[in-house]
Order: sequence, then C-alpha cells, then structure tokens
Amino acid sequence: MAIPKVMGIETEYGIVVTGAPDTNPIQSSSLLVNSYVQTLGRTPSAKVSWDFEDEMPGNDARGWAVGGAMPPEVETHLVNAVLTNGARFYVDHAHPEYSSPECRDARSATLFDVAGERVMLAAMEAAAKILPGNQEVVVYKNNSDGKGNSYGTHENYLMDRRLPFVQVISHLTPFFVTRQVFCGAGKVGCELPGAHGVEFQISQRADFFEEEVGLETTLKRPIINTRDEPHSDSQRYRRLHVIIGDANMSQAATYLKLGTTAIVLSMIEDGVFANRQLAVSDPVGSLRAVSHDPTLRQCIDLYDGRSVRALELQWEYFALARNWAASHGLDSVGEEVGKDILVRWEAVLVGLETDPVSVADTVDWVAKKRLVEGFRDRHGCQPDDARLRVIDLQYHDIRPSRSLAARARLASILEEAAIVEAVTEPPTDTRAYFRGKCLQKFSSSIAAANWDSLVFDLGVDPLRRVPMMEPLRGTAEMVGALIAECSTPAELLSRLGA
Repeated sequence: MAIPKVMGIETEYGIVVTGAPDTNPIQSSSLLVNSYVQTLGRTPSAKVSWDFEDEMPGNDARGWAVGGAMPPEVETHLVNAVLTNGARFYVDHAHPEYSSPECRDARSATLFDVAGERVMLAAMEAAAKILPGNQEVVVYKNNSDGKGNSYGTHENYLMDRRLPFVQVISHLTPFFVTRQVFCGAGKVGCELPGAHGVEFQISQRADFFEEEVGLETTLKRPIINTRDEPHSDSQRYRRLHVIIGDANMSQAATYLKLGTTAIVLSMIEDGVFANRQLAVSDPVGSLRAVSHDPTLRQCIDLYDGRSVRALELQWEYFALARNWAASHGLDSVGEEVGKDILVRWEAVLVGLETDPVSVADTVDWVAKKRLVEGFRDRHGCQPDDARLRVIDLQYHDIRPSRSLAARARLASILEEAAIVEAVTEPPTDTRAYFRGKCLQKFSSSIAAANWDSLVFDLGVDPLRRVPMMEPLRGTAEMVGALIAECSTPAELLSRLGA
C-alpha cells in the first residue's frame, strides 16, 4: 500500500528594490528576511539557526554521490530563520525563499504555501520602515525575470524507499510533461534560444529544462530530479524533490498540482502502471511543445507509437486514478481531500477541453492570458509590446493593491482566518507541530533546527539533539499535552527520554 504523501513547497520569490536600481539582490533578500525576523519578531529568538549537519545534496537516487555529498558550505552572513509555523524563511542565492512546513495533505500544503505569501508581504512592509522613503522592496511570486534567469518552485513528497526509482522516472515523466495544462502560470513570450513566434505560453519554467533525469537544480535542469536527501529515516523513505513546476497565484491550481501529483505517486507505489505504457518519446521537446501551444492542440509522440494531445494523456492518468481510488482507497492522500481532488481534476480537464475560459478562476495561465489579450485588444499592441510583459509580471505581485492576480477573480479555496493562523501556527498532524511549538515556547534554549531534528542548548555541555525522523510523529495528538505541561526545556527532554 502507498505510504502517506507528506508534502510541502519551497518557493523562491523574484525581488527588486524600486528607487535603487543598483542594489544587490542578495543584500536585498537579506534585508527582507532580517526585517521580518527582527522587526516583527515572528521568530522569538533570532539566534535559532538552520542546522546543515545532515544535508547531503550530492546524493543521487540512482545510487551514487557527487563530490562526496558533503554538507553545503554555509554562508553565515545570510539569514536562515526558522518560523513558529514550522517553516523556513531564508536567503537562497539571490532570492528570498519560503519553505513550508511538512503537511499531511494537499489542502494543508496549499494553506501553508499561501501563508508564505503573507510572510513575504509582512516582510516587505517591515523592510519599508527601514529603507529611505523613495525605496521599496517588492517581491513577485513568479519564476522568470525575463532576462534568461529562472528561479524555482519546488515540491516535496514522501515516498516509499522500496520503490525502484526507475519506476518513478518512467511513470511520472509523462505526467509532469502534461500537468502544466492546469497548473502552468502562463508567460508572455519565450526565452528559449532559437524559438520564434511564441507570443504566449502555458508554463513559465518549461523553457529552462534541458534533461529528462538528473541531479542539478539550477543548470541543465531535469524533469525528474534525483536528489536523494530524505530528511527522515533514510532506510524507509525517499523525499521526491520536484523542481518542475510554476509558482501559482491560484490557490485552486496549487491544490490541484499537489493533490494530483500525490495521487499519481501513490498509484506508482501501488503498481497501477505495471501494464500501462504512457512514456513520451521526447520528454524535453514535448514539455516545451505543450507549453508553447495554449490552444492545447499540440500532439506529442509516445513510445507506443501514438500521437496524443496533453489533455488526452491527462485524461488517461485521471481514468487510472479514479479506478485506483475505487480499488485501493485514498488514505495515502487523505480521504476527503483525495475525493475533492478527483472531482476538481475531472472538472478542470472538461473545462479545458470544451471552453478554457470557463476555468479562468482556477487555471493561472488562462486567467493571465485573458488579461493580456484584453489589454492587447484595447490598446492595439504588437506581440513584442513591453507593456504586455509588465502585465505578466504584475500578475505575480503579491501586494493586493498592485496584483493583477487579485483582480482576476481567482477562486479562493481557503478561509481567511485559517491563512492568518497558519502564518504563526504549525500544522497539527505532522512533526512540524513539535518544531513550531518548541520554537514558540522554548526558543531561547534552541540552538538550531532543521527538518528532522531540533538542537537544544540547556546551558551545559553537551548540546542535546532531538531527532524527528518520522514525519508523522510529533503531532498535536502525540506531544501537544506534553509540551503544554512542561515548564522548561530540560523537563521536556527528560520526559521525552522517558
């Protein structure tokens, strides 16, 4: 049986400083994160650092390691904060990044991704109080700066290590090539060298992928990333690190992206694809071809000789998913959430098949395309008019007063009160609860944190590391009363040990 699909999203945000054209993006990102941590005090103790001890980004799921798989060199001048909702807020290269806490299902993961937008917005407001009056830090939830650079929105899913990774590659690749039809964020123009005549495309990221399988995340990006860094019991689990995906402004699109992928991964673990061959003959070329055709008529070639549209391939995945749910149940993805995802998956495919405009409240690229075309028609713009690219960028502005996504009538699937709470409170049904609640109550005694451990400093040697190798332990049900009852971290550690 498929194991629970614990999941989360890491989002690198685009950043600019208005009124200061020569600013360094690393310094700007550091200012943003520092402003949030110090001015708003969202992290009770700024001394809680990220623990890189067990990180091995060179480990490859295909069975080898690159460069000895040593922990990354820590840039100590960059901020790396751990938040009380269990998330990580830090500077990754030249971008501010928010990594959501571990979530049990797609709805929870969507909630904490949206909470990340609120963290960024609050950080912008805090930074504005520090900067000169003519300057403002502005962040965009997008994936391309229009100058040939792309930055990531990465998903993470818990998987059973017993599953041969070759099956992940075989059965997931066609799904990733085609799922963009409902979770692509849309893009004006094309940054692929040599490509011509692409006025609008479905995905922001498709132009930047060059390989089918690989370990890289910034150069020669692969459709299937092989980083083998489980952040959990490595004998039992993998963490599938998904780097192919757009940053969605639509809550419903994020929800579908996470939920459908979790279902397909569960199906792979349960052997659903044993007798089905959906392999694409040219995955990289097909990925780009699908993205470059918002009419959804483009066909891609399969190894079995068929030539199908992306929607047709998605319908095949959906049919298999519906049968799998009937025969195996939806426990691995959450029963109620799984049922809802199947309903929404079918509805969005029907909408895209019959009238794409009908799903403009769900699908980002459809909503953006409508805005772009409306402006173009009103003003008689040529395809290369710079104002169309401004509309593209403005769609992803997270400031409610400036965001075009906020005006696109996107459907909201989350309650506002839940979003506000998720900014500071962790999920209750994963180990993120233990991390977040310990930071709330005992932060002055926590020296460092990462996904699978907390390091306590009780004022005497040695430091005490509390491992959290099981993502579904450390929940409110398991440790909520214990944390509430303990008045000191020493008492908590003593009782945990007992």
